[in-house]
Formats: sequence, C-alpha cells, structure tokens
Amino acid sequence: MKNAQDRGWIVVAALSGAVSVIAGAFAAHGLDAATEAGAKAREWLQTGGHYQLVHALAILAVAALANGARVKPGLATAAQVLFLAGSILFPGALYALALGGPRWFGAVAPIGGLAFILGWLALAAAALRKAS
Repeated sequence: MKNAQDRGWIVVAALSGAVSVIAGAFAAHGLDAATEAGAKAREWLQTGGHYQLVHALAILAVAALANGARVKPGLATAAQVLFLAGSILFPGALYALALGGPRWFGAVAPIGGLAFILGWLALAAAALRKAS
C-alpha cells in the first residue's frame, strides 16, 4: 500500500509539473504581451506556473521523506493534500484569469495560497512529530 501511495503522489507531482511547464511555455510563446491585457495574462501564467512547479517538487520531496520514514506519515499526507489543493486553487485561478475567466477567480487565489502555507506548516509538524 505504501509504495502504491508513493507512486500515486509521484504521478500527481509529475502531472502538476507538466502543467506548470505548459503554462510557462504558453506565457512565453502563446500570448501577445504587447498589449496591457497580454502582459498581465503573461504575468499571471508565469506566477501560477512558478508556484505550481515549486509545489510539485514539494509533493515529490514529501513522498521521499515519508518513504524514508523521516516524517510522520499522516501529517506528511496532509501536507501533500494541501500542496495539491493549493496547486489547483492558486495557479488555477491565475490561469483562469489569464485565459479570460471571470474576475471572481481572483478571490480563489488567496485560498490556494492559504493551502500552500498550511501544507508547509503540516510538513513542519510532520517532522517535529517524527522527532518526538
């Protein structure tokens, strides 16, 4: 079960990383940045892609730490779930805005940011609980 769960998280992280690269490539090559709207869309795609890629790597790192029994498993999984939720909500909101989605997506981004923060706190707790 543990290996299957680790593989699942690795697949999730890899797919998330791929989406982040696609967003960055679209920002660099698929937008007309000569207009103000294009420049803003490029910024949103680049920011979303950056945060998504960082957290794809974080999901991978947590899988490695959990597999090596360096962190408390339940809290490690919570960190991964929060990183994934943040990766859907924060970059997803920015991607939606960049592609012309409704402006209310801007209110979703902070929820994703909060999920990222809580994920990092869960990872810290996972390490501290394992040490005790």
